[in-house]
Amino acid sequence: MYYQNLYVLIVKGAFKMRCIQESYRRMIPRDCILSCALLVVLTFLVCLSRAYPVHAQNLETVTLTAEIDRHAAQIENKVISWRRDIHQHPELSNREFRTAKLVAAHLQDLGLEVKTGVAHTGVVGLLKGGKPGPVVALRADMDALPVTEEVDVPFASRVRTTYNDQEVGVMHACGHDCHTAMLMGVAEVLTEIRDQLPGTVKFIFQPAEEGSPAGEDGGADVMIREGVLRDPKPDAVFGQHVSVDFEVGKIGYRPNGAMASQDVLRITVKGSQTHGAYPWLGVDPVVAAAQIILGLQTITSRQLDATRAASVVTVASVHGGVRSNIIPEEVKLLGTIRSLDPEMRSDIHRRIRHTAEKIAESSGATAEVSIGTGVPVTYNDPELTAQMLPALQRVTGEGGLILSPPHTGAEDFAYFAEQVPSFYFWLGVRSKGTDKGDAAPGHSPRFFVDEDALIYGVRAMAGVTADYLLKGAK
Repeated sequence: MYYQNLYVLIVKGAFKMRCIQESYRRMIPRDCILSCALLVVLTFLVCLSRAYPVHAQNLETVTLTAEIDRHAAQIENKVISWRRDIHQHPELSNREFRTAKLVAAHLQDLGLEVKTGVAHTGVVGLLKGGKPGPVVALRADMDALPVTEEVDVPFASRVRTTYNDQEVGVMHACGHDCHTAMLMGVAEVLTEIRDQLPGTVKFIFQPAEEGSPAGEDGGADVMIREGVLRDPKPDAVFGQHVSVDFEVGKIGYRPNGAMASQDVLRITVKGSQTHGAYPWLGVDPVVAAAQIILGLQTITSRQLDATRAASVVTVASVHGGVRSNIIPEEVKLLGTIRSLDPEMRSDIHRRIRHTAEKIAESSGATAEVSIGTGVPVTYNDPELTAQMLPALQRVTGEGGLILSPPHTGAEDFAYFAEQVPSFYFWLGVRSKGTDKGDAAPGHSPRFFVDEDALIYGVRAMAGVTADYLLKGAK
């Protein structure tokens, strides 16, 4: 827009000068007219010189953006092909052997420095630009879910395996196939313009975002422990997640707390076993457990400031008893705790213990509460977020960049955000014209991605990377 306005001013100025010359050429000497013209030109050059330091970077950014878009368009079909291949061959957490091999081979073909076997199956690639500058890390997750696919596409998953001693289907029901394919595309695009990049890009392909199998470790925190944020240390980390909350061509973002913390809640309610016909002869842990479940809901609805931040306490599993006429000795509850505020997170933990223990005590039972501290809040650095919005706006166009409400879903990208200023955003993958209510959410067997979105994801990740490197090098 700046350069369009500048062009208009030049044209208007030239037109006015011609009119002046025509009107006064008999009244004013030619030398005087030339002097006036020279004065106008000099004045314009002075104004331009003052504006140039501000807008030179914009010109460089615009030029690099055009290069990114051109290369992204050239590899769009390749990105779609990678996505379909990964989708058709999904692998569970810490089992991403085939996917990791595909990624590593691609990065090696691009001439990147590649390290494999990070946090079991993770892959890290390093691209050094043609000029000195900052270091940016880009992250994509690779694992699938124990979900049996119900989407009717030619590349649907038919993979089956064993998970927690059960035979299950395996599906990329959360879009990690897209994340991996898009970051592979970003690596190729940035390699094409590496000579123009001032700095270094670290590509992090992460396993086990969905959580490692029982008895194993994995995920972002393990990658960090194994040094993924060292040698070199990133100045910023970027990530994205596909979302049916937004149509193709749109991107959602949120500064500060963007996604919730996730903690695992376990409560064992112990009573005294007795005959179902004579409950007064024992202590019924089933009734106590039911009261605890209801009591826990009052924590978020009646005990916390609902205007401060969202929070959720969910009991999703209840186990106790073997027969209809035997009141059992104990009942086990399993659930999840979500919060978008670290202080509220700690407060919720305290209130859960107090509520469960006191309700159980009131009926003569006991409650043993165990809270496994899990993924922290995914925090978007507000300054970095604001800095990157123009790059995303260039991808989406006017009206395509949307301030999103916070998500109570969790992301272990949060571990990276604890260590380095980070920005995590949502890429729209819902087909245009499709109502949000008709789109299956993530983790559903009917989860569907409109592949027209993939090029937007490539452009977005490459765009914020180039933008950050250019600004950091100035």
